[in-house]
Amino acid sequence: MIPTITAFKQSPDRGRGLARDMRVRWALEEVGQPYEARLLTFEAMKEPAHLAIQPFGQIPTYEAGDLTLFETGAIVLHIAEHHGKLLPDDPKARARAIAWMFAALNTVEPPIFERTMAMILERDEAWYAPRLQSLETNIRKRLSALSAHLGQADWLDGSFTAGDLMMATVLLRLKDSGLLEEHHNLSAYLARAEARPAFQRAFAAQLAVFKAASQ
Repeated sequence: MIPTITAFKQSPDRGRGLARDMRVRWALEEVGQPYEARLLTFEAMKEPAHLAIQPFGQIPTYEAGDLTLFETGAIVLHIAEHHGKLLPDDPKARARAIAWMFAALNTVEPPIFERTMAMILERDEAWYAPRLQSLETNIRKRLSALSAHLGQADWLDGSFTAGDLMMATVLLRLKDSGLLEEHHNLSAYLARAEARPAFQRAFAAQLAVFKAASQ
């Protein structure tokens, strides 16, 4: 059965791999699962048909047979469990990989995403400079802890897992910000993730959608 995911018809990230369907595309590529993408406009995302499967009117969603999922963490975890890849066989290592998925989404991503939104929506406000400084201070704390854990290892806990996949997509938002470059091991970590063939295929697929919408 070929699953269907939803994605932006015209992504606001301009094809940089930041839209969250990238995580799902990458996971599907890693496990070798073909998929189809249903592209939505912002208007279609608020229509009843989409709200029936994504109550908050966002992307991506995942549909396979009678199973419908939303939230990238839940979708990637399902893909990893269903295909027997992206999670270790050892129960303890498996639990740690899932913990890193949660850490990426709940601990590392929030201040990074807030920084992105502040740069877009608050740049002209009087409080912008101190707000940005506060967010970047919080980001640096998270990156320092992550860097200390990673050390000289290639991945967060042994081999590449869904935890690394989620963490890399979070760190991707800091690329060229200067913040990630303060920790050479994290820059190298992201580069290793981006070099994976499955990442390259997912990135190319998302970029192709943006280019087609821009023509």
